[in-house]
Amino acid sequence: MVFSSVLFLSVFLPCFLACFYLSPQFLKKWIIVFFSILFYAWGAPVFIFFLLGSSVLDFFISKNFEASNPFRKLSLFASLFLNVGLLCYFKYVNFFVTNISTLGEYFSFNEIAFKEVLLPIGISFFTFQKISYAIDVFRGENKRLTSFLDYLLYIIMFPQLIAGPIVRYKDVHLQIKNFSSNNFDQKLQGLYRFIIGLSKKVFIANTFALIVSQINALGLENTSSAEAWLGALAYTFQIYFDFAGYSDMAIGLGLMIGFKFPENFNFPYLSKSISEFWKRWHITLGSWMRDYLYIPLGGNKVSTKRIYFNLVFVFFISGFWHGANWNFIVWGLFHGLFLVLERLFLSAALKKMPVLFQRFYTFFIVIIGWVFFSMDLETAFVFLKKMFAFSSLNLELSISVKSWSLMLFGILFSFIGFNKKTELFLNELPFRIANLNTSQTLVIFPVFLFLLSMATIWIMNSGFNPFIYYRF
Repeated sequence: MVFSSVLFLSVFLPCFLACFYLSPQFLKKWIIVFFSILFYAWGAPVFIFFLLGSSVLDFFISKNFEASNPFRKLSLFASLFLNVGLLCYFKYVNFFVTNISTLGEYFSFNEIAFKEVLLPIGISFFTFQKISYAIDVFRGENKRLTSFLDYLLYIIMFPQLIAGPIVRYKDVHLQIKNFSSNNFDQKLQGLYRFIIGLSKKVFIANTFALIVSQINALGLENTSSAEAWLGALAYTFQIYFDFAGYSDMAIGLGLMIGFKFPENFNFPYLSKSISEFWKRWHITLGSWMRDYLYIPLGGNKVSTKRIYFNLVFVFFISGFWHGANWNFIVWGLFHGLFLVLERLFLSAALKKMPVLFQRFYTFFIVIIGWVFFSMDLETAFVFLKKMFAFSSLNLELSISVKSWSLMLFGILFSFIGFNKKTELFLNELPFRIANLNTSQTLVIFPVFLFLLSMATIWIMNSGFNPFIYYRF
């Protein structure tokens, strides 16, 4: 089930909110878990049993994490082996078998016969949350949850179940323990945040997606350099508004039911380096990789060569986490390479340049990276060759004035937080709006209801429009 669908907006969400708000406090957690199971089972009826079964195992394994338990290290290993093993099996077995078969064909070996393994939706995200819980409890940073209902609530809560933000256990431990959903301003802020996210997805991301699909439909042989650049730029903004829109909607839904999820984006295309980009883009993934992979590998407290290795390795894992394909691996290594180059000399050189140049450099590298991210490796290299051939600057696509207007608005919004003061103001805008006085709210509230209505009508008149990160 997709947030930006008529089914979710007109049936699932109203039913959920009605049951949640009308139920007594002691039932609210049960309501969230029940509707979360229904949400996941709607798109993956078989895999819901896999998710529930693995959660039961994880919960009982975590009982052995107390400091006095002689089997605590073995239990942690069992938990990590279970979760990483399941992720590797479901997500990567097809990749490895296919590549081994290809290699075998080269050496004239018999083809490997295998049945393709289906991928459970959201496995990359809820696996990281399970690992976060296991490690945080093992380290003693937070006490384990004694109620299976609470544990299931943490793992399966539908707003962030499929595509994040990656909610670490330490982020919501106390919120689960002291659960409350009585803050009206927080609910209103959540509603505004949800509508902002929906608008980003429906009005802006889907408009850029239309341009991307038109250019893909041309075929590489018929694509001019100008169209290739337009396609790369359109995808750059599409994936930002698509994923940031989803994160806004997830955070908004969380606020509406009493949970504050971590922020996931902070005007990433304003970054002045690739290092800064990864502090602004998919923030929860970056912090997860830092705390559970980079620092355990030694972080910055090792030799210079080892630091470089750690950076490249972490971004290799980050790329592979996004998808079981060579283009994702290259995308991860591409970013890792520039992180190393910035530590070697680029960062010092960039600081001597004007801020505008620093942002142009970062944005340019990110665009090239998205080319690898968005298509298979062979196609990506051909597409890049088209971009830099500059053989034809003709643009023959028919783009409506409405599409141009929405795209220009999206581009403007991507770069509007040009200084810290503006950036902070825009990030706090949903909170500020939710705390307006009664007369101001009477003006603002109808505007958001109008946006919600227009977005719903837009969805009804368009085809299926899943979020890009649903496939991960």
